[in-house]
Amino acid sequence: MQLAMIGLGRMGMNMAKRLLLEGHEVIAYNRTPIKTDQLVKEGAIGAYSISEVVDKLSHPRVAWIMLPAGSTVDDHINILNEMLSPDDIVIDGGNTYYKDDIRRGGQLAKRGIKFMDAGVSGGIWGLKKGYCLMIGGEKETYQHLEPIFKTLAPEQGYLFCGGVGAGHFVKMVHNGIEYGMMQAYGEGFNILEASPYSESLDYAAISHLWNQGSVVRSWLLELMESAFAKEPNLSDIRGYVEDSGEGRWTIQQAIETGVSAPVIALSLMRRFRSQVQDSFSDKVVAALRREFGGHATVAADKK
Repeated sequence: MQLAMIGLGRMGMNMAKRLLLEGHEVIAYNRTPIKTDQLVKEGAIGAYSISEVVDKLSHPRVAWIMLPAGSTVDDHINILNEMLSPDDIVIDGGNTYYKDDIRRGGQLAKRGIKFMDAGVSGGIWGLKKGYCLMIGGEKETYQHLEPIFKTLAPEQGYLFCGGVGAGHFVKMVHNGIEYGMMQAYGEGFNILEASPYSESLDYAAISHLWNQGSVVRSWLLELMESAFAKEPNLSDIRGYVEDSGEGRWTIQQAIETGVSAPVIALSLMRRFRSQVQDSFSDKVVAALRREFGGHATVAADKK
């Protein structure tokens, strides 16, 4: 199947590569041409402007946007809205707020352009293992695009969640849960670090142990084992944890609907605190984000 990938960052680049490996035709575009050139060497068709993207796609065109949430997506949606034709399809696969999907979907619908939102989880490991996809939009459009979703996802790794915004809504809650899970691991290792046994404890070995039949086993613990193997005390990074938006949106949704979500709320507050006060638990969370998503960490102050 043919599609354009607009935005070749950590996620977009590897998603495009996975599609190419399975024989899809990918029109590649990135604001900085060097990434487009890189993907062309791996079999993509290069485009160096949005108008060139549109010209190289066959009708009905499929344009997948992998860009940071916010005004950058709006800018590209506005351009595509002027250039695309009725029955063309725009997919937003970034970490977008679901209410923005509803607004953008309505904007595109006025010109007969279809809109799909795809929550994507898998981080920098998705190229090899596949991406978990949570998808919203029209069911008929979803069915048309299913060959793309099937390629990107592992077996049983994609789901139609409902109308426009449903995919990103489910991904928002997914990331809120992720906040709470990582905070719990961070606090647990912080307790170990503060214990009288800390000098004899091997945190990589404990992470590995807890994945052998334990009720707290998870992929996050696999990544924790990897992080501790690289740096046993995480002394190379500061416990500074960014919040990328989804946690805030999850708590905002909980407030709007009167749902109690204290664990997720407190994990968000802890991220705010990490930005002014360093702790071992925050180092654990920062290291996990680096392992699964390639998120930048702040180097520890060397005294």
